[in-house]
Amino acid sequence: MDTGILILRLLVGLLVAGHGVQKVSRHLGGRGLDGGTAEFRADGFRGGALTALAAGGGQIGSGLLLAAGLLTPLAATGTVGVMTVALTVKWRHGLWVQNDGYEYPLVLIGTAAALAATGPGAWSLDAALGLTPYPLWWAAVALVAGLGSGLLTRLVLHRPDPAPAPDPAPASAPQPAPPAAGGR
Repeated sequence: MDTGILILRLLVGLLVAGHGVQKVSRHLGGRGLDGGTAEFRADGFRGGALTALAAGGGQIGSGLLLAAGLLTPLAATGTVGVMTVALTVKWRHGLWVQNDGYEYPLVLIGTAAALAATGPGAWSLDAALGLTPYPLWWAAVALVAGLGSGLLTRLVLHRPDPAPAPDPAPASAPQPAPPAAGGR
């Protein structure tokens, strides 16, 4: 079981961290901080470069912690948080990824929550430092705090869609001319 948990931690942690690297640099196919900023603005978020740096830094940090199996509940909380924001962006497209849906963020949220519940396994920094096993309630804390932070981020930083411009009032029908004064 420890081998499977190690593989899962490495895969998910490094993917999440790599996704963060793309937000803030040109490495791994990223478009640099300007590209990350433009992505957030296009998705309706405020904050510009600071938002991209916070999201990218959160993904890099939580992903590397998850991959290393270090402070696993905290790593899971961060992963759930950033992926919850991603899920809210994709929500309007439905579940499936081929329609730009939220399937992939949902899988990462579920995986991070599962790793918080199972623990990082024997081949982890948590185990080497004697921090494991974590009590099972840490998984619930990680899931609730991650979902809450992601939803709060969405609430605070996302601009509502602008209201559509009202249709101009239809031109009224021409009014009849008033009768001429003094005429019959």
